[in-house]
Amino acid sequence: MFENALDELLTLRDLLRFTVSRYTEAGVFFGHGTDNAWDEAVYLLLHSLHLPLDRLEPFLDGRLTRDERAAALRFIERRISERLAVAYLTNQAWLAGYRFYVDPRVIVPRSFIAELLQEQLAPWIEAPEQVSTLLDLCTGSGCLAVIAAHAFPEASVDAVDISPDALAVARRNVADYELGERIRLVESDLFAGVRSRRYDLIVSNPPYVKAESMASLPAEYRCEPELALASGEDGLELTRAILAAARTQLRPGGLLVVEIGHNRDELEAAFPDTPFTWLDTSAGDQYVFLLQRDELP
Repeated sequence: MFENALDELLTLRDLLRFTVSRYTEAGVFFGHGTDNAWDEAVYLLLHSLHLPLDRLEPFLDGRLTRDERAAALRFIERRISERLAVAYLTNQAWLAGYRFYVDPRVIVPRSFIAELLQEQLAPWIEAPEQVSTLLDLCTGSGCLAVIAAHAFPEASVDAVDISPDALAVARRNVADYELGERIRLVESDLFAGVRSRRYDLIVSNPPYVKAESMASLPAEYRCEPELALASGEDGLELTRAILAAARTQLRPGGLLVVEIGHNRDELEAAFPDTPFTWLDTSAGDQYVFLLQRDELP
């Protein structure tokens, strides 16, 4: 079918219709930036044709060269046959308006903490200059570290991850934003490599997928590093470790902000005496909690 498409599909409109049909036929899963076949097809095809990502209409009926059609169809065929997230095909992901390099060494950026950082965690932080030291724990691609460095321009940022492969990707993103003098990348199992440091703010989007959910993840998510997703039987293994050690890593008055996916009920049951503050995000108030240093268990 793809061989026929190369000769028979002539315009971007033709390719878009073909792509949506093939996505639907193959039952691909959407969840890495889009939630439907049309939006993802538009993004992937505009990217493959080196066209502006925010302008579709002027190009819909433009005739494509054979080489252009071939390049676009290679993207679509790989998306379907390998079940790769589009971000891995394009080596590009967007979060909170920032563009990041990604590949299968890291999960695709999608943390709600990004939008909270852009708001500088108001009203919990009254002014950005109050934050002089910041830790991004489980940094992955370095996306939250980069966004945090922009949100708190006076802060020195430590970005920690246990994976040297993830840190290689983070290093590229830090360099792309020319933040090498402000962001220090540290290979470490949680706090082990930064024991001597104290922070005004610690943010973390750690692994939080429970074992039962890991077993039923769509193929697109199984292409991401398991190390960055799985967190024990109930999804809280890493969160427990963070809560156990965070107090000694925070300065007086410091804040801990952690994303935990769909595990709010389980977390509150496990720590019934801990006064979690659940922060409002675009998806609701059940995914990210905040604790002040003195509230930590």
